[in-house]
Amino acid sequence: MPTLSPLHHRLLLLNLSLLLTTINGTTTTRRQFKEAPKFYNSPNCPSLNNFHHPSTCSNRALVHVSLTLDANYLRGSIATTLSVLQHSSCPENVFFHFITTTPSLSSNISKSFPYLHFNIYPFNNHTVSGLISTSIRSALDCPLNYARNYLANLLPPCVHTVVYLDSDLVLVDDIAKLAATPLGDQAVLAAPEYCNANFTSYFTPTFWSNPTLSLTFEGRNACYFNTGVMVIDLQRWRLGDYTSKIVEWMELQKRMRIYELGSLPPFLLVFAGKIAPVDHRWNQHGLGGDNYSGLCRDLHPGPVSLLHWSGKGKPWARLDANRPCPLDALWAPYDLLKMPFSLDS
Repeated sequence: MPTLSPLHHRLLLLNLSLLLTTINGTTTTRRQFKEAPKFYNSPNCPSLNNFHHPSTCSNRALVHVSLTLDANYLRGSIATTLSVLQHSSCPENVFFHFITTTPSLSSNISKSFPYLHFNIYPFNNHTVSGLISTSIRSALDCPLNYARNYLANLLPPCVHTVVYLDSDLVLVDDIAKLAATPLGDQAVLAAPEYCNANFTSYFTPTFWSNPTLSLTFEGRNACYFNTGVMVIDLQRWRLGDYTSKIVEWMELQKRMRIYELGSLPPFLLVFAGKIAPVDHRWNQHGLGGDNYSGLCRDLHPGPVSLLHWSGKGKPWARLDANRPCPLDALWAPYDLLKMPFSLDS
């Protein structure tokens, strides 16, 4: 039997380790992450009441950001968090709200970001498990994918506005600019709209052939928007009980199939045509390709403040498989995954 060289031996161990961290498509928490550098406020940042331990409720100077924490997407959530801090002019004024079905994942956040201001909110799968209908991609059926429906219930009542972010994106601009999006007198949320998209394709012929259902959008200039980047007025959400409105559509979906695409269509049914606009630079989405093949895609024309790998292809998976798309190189600098074996020694 031939003897392996030291380099080949280390490569074999590395591949074995990566294999062991994924079982039946579920990434375990065995992976370790590097500690991110600490980022400091610029001199002109608003002061906090308690600089080292700001209270969620007593600091109007805070920018509130919410993400989910899931074993499969933990690597992405950490990269997103790093990108927010790195490009913020007032990183110490950003407060993170992590929603998770696995509270133990918070230790990864604490180790990578020792000075981060954050809270963890447990999410019970049973909250939505009976409401989820199978969609075109199994990843979209994860209960935690529906946690955004319940932010107003999960976050403290004193949190008035939150920026919700998916875990497959990175910012390259100041989160405070996005958080300051004006919502006007009535809008509950703000997001980039894409009115050139074929809006009818997000619902089944059963929906459009039913006069009662199709009238849902009457008098509304309904356009597609991506729910991976939203600025939400939680006070208006609570007053309007919008969680119940979304749940009603999910319950109808269980009785008669009116859409195919996971958690997005109920948001369109409730909010399309009623949201505040956000510049497209804040959601350069679709970089993960479509929901079937996940092929490489280019950026949309125009400036970029946020890169979003929505779709089937995730940058960390393509990088690990040594089949990256060109734009995946823009995600890689925010990857804090610590490789179990160094090839330098």
